[in-house]
This record gives sequence, C-alpha cells and structure tokens, in this order.
Amino acid sequence: MMDTNKKYLITGGTGFLGKTLVKKLINEGHQVRVVARDEAKLVYLKEDFPSIEIVSGDISNKYTVMKAMNGINGIFHLAAFKYVDLAETESINCVKSNIIGSLNILEESINRDDIDFIIATSTDKAAKIAGVYGASKFLMEKMFEDYQSSKQNIKYRIVRYGNVLYSTGSVLYKWKNLLKQNKPVIVTDLNCTRFYWSVDEAIDLIFECLNNADSPIPYVPKMKSILLSDLLKAMSIKYLPENGTLKIKEIGLRKGENLHENLSKGHKNSYESEKYTIKEITSFI
Repeated sequence: MMDTNKKYLITGGTGFLGKTLVKKLINEGHQVRVVARDEAKLVYLKEDFPSIEIVSGDISNKYTVMKAMNGINGIFHLAAFKYVDLAETESINCVKSNIIGSLNILEESINRDDIDFIIATSTDKAAKIAGVYGASKFLMEKMFEDYQSSKQNIKYRIVRYGNVLYSTGSVLYKWKNLLKQNKPVIVTDLNCTRFYWSVDEAIDLIFECLNNADSPIPYVPKMKSILLSDLLKAMSIKYLPENGTLKIKEIGLRKGENLHENLSKGHKNSYESEKYTIKEITSFI
C-alpha cells in the first residue's frame, strides 16, 4: 500500500499524533505534505523535517483542501476539533473541522484518480454519543461509509480508539504539574474509566487498519482501560513530593462526557474491559 515513490498528505500534522506520524513516514523514506492551521507550528515542523511540504490553511476551506491534495496519493486525516467540553460551547467550530473539513476532503477525492486511500482517526466518543464532539465524529464515520459506496478505487478507512497518553490537552500533564507542586488535583469523577494507550500503539493501529480493514466500518482495537482513581494513585506515587499529601477536588462529569466509554457495540466498555494495574500505570506515565 505504501510506496516511497508516492506522496502522502497528513492533515493536522503539527499535532501530537501528527508529528509522530510525520517522523515515522520521513524515517521510512516517504514524501510527505502537511496541512495545518497554525503557521508557526508548520514552520517549526519544517525546521525539524526539511524535506516535508507544508500548506497553511483550514480544511474547512475548499481551496485549502484542493491545494493540499494536488499530487497526493494517500491521506492520513488527523485534523480535528477534539476538546469534548469545549465542543459543547464551540459547536460551530467543531462542526467546521470534524464534519465540513472531512466532507471537503471526501468531495475532492471524487475528482482524483491518483489517490489510493484516505484513513481518518475517530474516537470512542462516537460509539456512545454524549455530546457534540462524539456526534461530529460519528457523522464523519458515516460519511466515509457513504463515499466508499460511490468511489470503489479508493480505500476509505476509519480507525477508532480511546485516549492517547500525553496527547495535547491530556489530563496527565495537568495532574503531573499539580502533584509536583503539592496542589489539589481536579478530577471529574474518580469512578470514571477510560481506554488508554501510547502514541506508538496509536500510530501502529493506523497502519494495521490500512493493511487489514476491508471496509470503512470503524476498525476497533482491543484496548485495556484505566480507572481514574488508579491513574491518580499511580501518578501520586511517582510525582507527589516525599512529604506531600494527595489533595483531590472532584467536580463531576462535564457536558459531553460519559462515566465509561465504548469502542463499539460488540466490545466491552471501559468499565468491563481488562484494566491496567497501578504498577503497570506507574511504568508508563
């Protein structure tokens, strides 16, 4: 599927997952183009990887998408509005990125005969919808299914998973800093469970989906989950000062959040799934 003579586009390539994917593709000798909204981040990325091509713009703009897709043979669609609680108050921006931006890419693909695949990352929030973010990602998934039926020579694929450790906006950064300063840690609900894995596992799943999935139906991995109270215990063991005292401020679930998450109807939810032990969590945080 992947060919060093072909060129690949990464939307959202300046993000946490995107930068890791850029590095992997460049190290494997692939030609890479990145489209993103933040010009400064694009410039910094170009400094780190001089061989990449960069396009500055928002994928909700059709011209940006058309320009970014010129001469492209495969697309890794990672760009997204991903903050669950913010999506509840910024629904238009969430829709522009996750739905309109995705639709622009899909529509432009109809006009192209040189694209082999478009693979997008989705979320467990699309399996059990509790808010705007999950709904937007679910609609993106359905659009991929629709376009596959009309364009058979392109592989439209979706990979769906949970939380990536230390991704942008991750609670792990906030908790780590608060614990080191022996300040109260803000928690939504200690009984929450979430699916977690590393950025390398997330990247590997993208290629596993690309190589093995035979339809645009979301490709779902088997993931272990974490109880938030166990995550906090593990982080306090690792980062709380020797004479510090763990202080917790529990604020309750935010809009758009579930107590437990699902990856799909056929899988156990994050409460029922196998969980990481506190010892295991301590080893990778």
